[in-house]
Amino acid sequence: MDDMLSGGITSVGQLPEDDLELTCPRCQQARTERFYGPCDTCRAELRATQVGRVSDVEAAEYEPKMNVVPNAIASKE
Repeated sequence: MDDMLSGGITSVGQLPEDDLELTCPRCQQARTERFYGPCDTCRAELRATQVGRVSDVEAAEYEPKMNVVPNAIASKE
């Protein structure tokens, strides 16, 4: 059980206290990071290149679909 708790994690659900030696999954460089994932350099590059642009989209007015034809009794006057 002690082998599973190495790396600064003392129980399930707790965050690591020390930085981890890992390989960035994007650029394959050895890095020291607190969490697994892209390194700071890759994250900055992704933010710069993958930013979304907001645009106004005009939606058509909602018109309910008429799937049911009214029966003769309901439409009787």
